[in-house]
Amino acid sequence: MEILFAASEARPFFVSDSDGVMTGGLPPALHRRGATVSAVLPLYLDLDADWRGKLKYVTSFTVPVGWRNQYCGLYELSWRGMTWYFLDNEYYFKRPGLYGFYDDGERFAFFSRAILEMPFHTGIAPDILHCNDWQTALAPIYLNMYYRDHEKFAELKAIFTIHDIRRQYTAPTNTLEEAFGIGRENMHVLEYGGAVNLTKGAIEASDLVSTLSPSYAGELLDPAYGCGMDDFLQKKRHKIRGILGGIDISEYNPMTDPQIPANYGISDSTEGKSACKKALRKKLGLKEDISPIIGMVTKFTPDRGIDLIMPVADELLDSGVQLAVMGSGDEKYEDFFTELVSRRDGAVGAYIGKSDELARVIFAGSDIFLMPSQTEPCGFGQMAALRYGTVPVVRETGGLRDTVWENSGETGNGFTFAAYDSREMLSACLRARDLYYDGKDGWAGMVRRAMRCDNGWSAAAEKYMDMYKRAMALS
Repeated sequence: MEILFAASEARPFFVSDSDGVMTGGLPPALHRRGATVSAVLPLYLDLDADWRGKLKYVTSFTVPVGWRNQYCGLYELSWRGMTWYFLDNEYYFKRPGLYGFYDDGERFAFFSRAILEMPFHTGIAPDILHCNDWQTALAPIYLNMYYRDHEKFAELKAIFTIHDIRRQYTAPTNTLEEAFGIGRENMHVLEYGGAVNLTKGAIEASDLVSTLSPSYAGELLDPAYGCGMDDFLQKKRHKIRGILGGIDISEYNPMTDPQIPANYGISDSTEGKSACKKALRKKLGLKEDISPIIGMVTKFTPDRGIDLIMPVADELLDSGVQLAVMGSGDEKYEDFFTELVSRRDGAVGAYIGKSDELARVIFAGSDIFLMPSQTEPCGFGQMAALRYGTVPVVRETGGLRDTVWENSGETGNGFTFAAYDSREMLSACLRARDLYYDGKDGWAGMVRRAMRCDNGWSAAAEKYMDMYKRAMALS
């Protein structure tokens, strides 16, 4: 089976969110399972110089974009045993940053069309085209409209992965032909709610659709989570599969991670985590005492549940815990944590920004990891926390529900709450605190169960392979 995997970002090349962790982790896992896999990304200006130096020029070709043709340079490099292609157009991609430009629709229309032109200029002959989120949504649409008559694409099956249904690209219907090169006779494929909706079109055009967790697949059918597309998704539910994502367990490994102060495994986690905890306190200015540390590595946006923390922060700190936070985003949340640090000196440490090294130290040095998300299609933080033996407290939504189970004696790997409510979140945090203080054996058992959780890519890759086979069997 040959797979062409298309995404707008992928770790380690470009990452704006946890989406890049998924799109960087799945293709190599598929390769390890015996599939022939190549991946394709835009060649952004942001590509690190070390990676740029490894690029090999392959060829160039032209790509139809609306009524005109645009240059596309094709480059490649090898990483983790497979080929990664990069599509270059300086007008569209020689800019700092990945998204957020006035012409994003046109930029990714170019990218989507270039994905389908690329096989004519390489030796690849994919059986599966796997596209990810709205930035590649036009590829399965173009496939059906303009490429099915060519023998190279006659049997090609399209998979579309919804990373987050809130991220939809819409445009006025009068831009359909000029921006996207699609005639009004095909308006019905993309039209939704009186506008052009690329996500809707991709779901319509793809053979099967995946999401990043089983629970999120179900939530998409609920008006509370479907972002206005729940009615349409209900009609297409036969296409939808929920497959839990993963993390790179070789990279996020407390036994070998060079970015944490002390390495440790399941059998010697106490000593190693104590050293990491001491280092975390020093980095964030937390006072030395017996308190458990609650860690957070998050975006400061409304969907991450910070609104639940704000009303009960003092009560939580007064219960005998410390808080170690890293993140950035909305100014009101940055100001909240900055003020909390100054007011609760030594009990709260906050870093406003991003640091992979500090994130690792928070994963390893915290005792408890808090993710009170309003919505979480998959979740990365709770998986990393489990890997490092840091007990998660999560809201029961999306991938958090599928990876964290409430402690109950000899079972469970964390603490959960269901309602999006500050008091319920506080109660779950206090249950975790109580177990930490109540007895060494109970807490140690919880840490061991957390570290035994396997959230690597192997299981996800197997399920995606099954999905590809089902798609290929469709008439």
